[in-house]
Amino acid sequence: MFTNFHTHSHYCDGKGELSDYINAAKKGGVKALGFSSHAPVPFDCKWCMNVTLLESYLDEIELLKKNHQDIEIYSGLEVDYVPAKISPSEFKQALDYTIGSIHFVEQYENGTPWEIDGPHLPFLDGLSKIFNNNIKEAIVRYFELTREMINQSTPTILGHLDKIKIQNAGDKFFRESDAWYQEEINKTIDLIKKAGTIVEVNTRGIYQKKSATTYPSPWILEKLNEQNIPITVSSDAHHPDDITNQFHETFVLLERIGFKKVSTLWNGEWKQLAFNEYGYIADKI
Repeated sequence: MFTNFHTHSHYCDGKGELSDYINAAKKGGVKALGFSSHAPVPFDCKWCMNVTLLESYLDEIELLKKNHQDIEIYSGLEVDYVPAKISPSEFKQALDYTIGSIHFVEQYENGTPWEIDGPHLPFLDGLSKIFNNNIKEAIVRYFELTREMINQSTPTILGHLDKIKIQNAGDKFFRESDAWYQEEINKTIDLIKKAGTIVEVNTRGIYQKKSATTYPSPWILEKLNEQNIPITVSSDAHHPDDITNQFHETFVLLERIGFKKVSTLWNGEWKQLAFNEYGYIADKI
């Protein structure tokens, strides 16, 4: 069996109704499904939920919970952290869980936030105009914001920890073995350990062919395992067909690294479940 708590739908930049994801989840052996549309933000964002839809989104999830007793359904949001503008804390009281993610790093002179995980050319534009092409300074700030979010507005789940690496195809700017980069990862892991947040193992980069590995990279997963930091597996699905995309390969990877359990919401509580290459072991629940 599988679970997945990172999904998007027509409420933001995903494709399909919430019910489409539920039907696909059932066909894919998913026993617990969480909806996590991009939360509304107080600035223009083409892929975020419009604030006027939030109430309808939450109401529909509650209705689906009642109408689908053969699968566990949970309400969540993927919430950006932008200092003084938005954080996961703003929504957590209305949800079963939050995913905290960094999609924006600093802003242009006109106040427009710089999106770091979109197309490469806009990334290069912000790198030039905001950081004077200093990639190290930009990456360091990305991880500083990640730690600031964890420290000040701890989300239930930390979303795609190192997603900014998609802008580094072919080691264009740096190598993940560089001492300064490893230091940023180590400092972030130390804070994750203290805060107790769950780290998402996100497969979207692989099936989108934007990354050869999961977010975070396998060497980071090894560090998380060494520190006994809880993880959860998700596909960051923006289409119902991707509910379990790359799950088999990822569970194989986690077994090889040495993980023994993966965190999942079950019966309303986060639990550590044993797994194998086919997902969670049902008789261990």
